[in-house]
Amino acid sequence: MSQDAAALTAEADRAAATGNLVRAHQLLGRAAEMVGNDPALWLKFAAVSRALRKPLVALAAVHKALEQSPLDFTALLLKASILTTQEDPAAGEAWAAAISQKPEGDLAPPLATALRQGEEVHARWLADREARLASATAQVEAEAGEDEQVRIARFRSNTLRKTRPFHSTPTHFSYPGITEREYHPRSRFPWLAELEAATETIADELQTVLTAERAELVPYIQYAAHEPLDQWRSLNWNRDWTAIHLFRNGERIESNARHCPQTLALLERFGQPHIEGASPNAMFSLLAPHTAIPAHVGYNNARLVCHLPLVVPPGCWFRVGAETRLWERGRAFVFDDTIEHEAMNPSDDLRIVLIFDVWHPDLSAAERKAVAALIASEGGAAGGL
Repeated sequence: MSQDAAALTAEADRAAATGNLVRAHQLLGRAAEMVGNDPALWLKFAAVSRALRKPLVALAAVHKALEQSPLDFTALLLKASILTTQEDPAAGEAWAAAISQKPEGDLAPPLATALRQGEEVHARWLADREARLASATAQVEAEAGEDEQVRIARFRSNTLRKTRPFHSTPTHFSYPGITEREYHPRSRFPWLAELEAATETIADELQTVLTAERAELVPYIQYAAHEPLDQWRSLNWNRDWTAIHLFRNGERIESNARHCPQTLALLERFGQPHIEGASPNAMFSLLAPHTAIPAHVGYNNARLVCHLPLVVPPGCWFRVGAETRLWERGRAFVFDDTIEHEAMNPSDDLRIVLIFDVWHPDLSAAERKAVAALIASEGGAAGGL
């Protein structure tokens, strides 16, 4: 800031301190124009303009500040507040922008009060907008199929920014042009009903292998501490998340598998990938009480993962992308593990899920062979499931 602008600002401060806001306004306007690119000075001018009930002048000054610093929280908050007092239809969107830039930690009391009021305005605006969008698509949704309804609802949710798009980001093998879905529709996997019907049989075999003397119960995550896989650090070699493998990276774990013949016979009919050193994979996943699995992604988007919950205490949940579900015993689902996902067992009891992999249904027979050949040539799995 030049000496002249600094002098004008200091004089404006003195004028404001004595209650002469008109004089302070004149001086700050001159100083802001003189400097041109000082967002703090424009915000100061905007605040005095608003105090003098010059909302349009204040808004123009805020826009000058935002030209220099488009994501400045204070500027966005002041803009939203001004638009609200003007009953401008754009106020709701302006509050959405301000709320999204709220800094970490406690706010100064005036800012905290303004933000609380703004959150109420934003919530009312969002509810009105949601109702309007739901009304706009209601007739179409009534005539749509189940999976179409799910996607339309997510389209609406994304538009409202209640959710955001999530994409497949595999750590190692990324096949192009295949469908990205957090949870894939049941209609693509007609065998899910057969799997669910076998829940009791699979649960009985789980109990057999749990009580077997030679059952191999190992930490789910196992990698050398020096490897660049920070997403797993808290659970690496941690027995809070363990697994009883039936197949691991294509190898049959005989000490466990011999106790589960009906489970494995069933899985053979479900199109598991057979890739040297990589798959099939099938296991019972055991998550200890009060244990969280952090957000992470899998290594290969050419396959999907199926869960069949077997032992599910209340409150256990699983999130893929923007959708969180409660596990339900005997209710299976297929998801893309290369989309960010996480899980939590908040209960006092053990949670157990059967997990196995299947081919992505978009892949042709030739593409499956190509995926298998490439991954095998790379040495197989990069960490398995």
